Amino acid sequence: MSQADEARRVVVVPGGPILIEGPVELTMDDGTVVQSDRFVVAICACRRSKRYPFCDTSHRARVRSSDSDEARNARPATN
Repeated sequence: MSQADEARRVVVVPGGPILIEGPVELTMDDGTVVQSDRFVVAICACRRSKRYPFCDTSHRARVRSSDSDEARNARPATN
């Protein structure tokens, strides 16, 4: 099997990016092609990245509804 035919490993990080063993070539919805020759490429799954389609860790700033619920429930009750 040639290197081009080898299976690539893809890891979906919950709440984070999609990690793909590189190098990769991505075809965007408008037909443009984006390439990366890095050994692991982080693809943005939240669409908040300023470097979209690549992840810039913007997902870390997102407030998740479950986090908000936990914070609200952790507050002491007022009598």
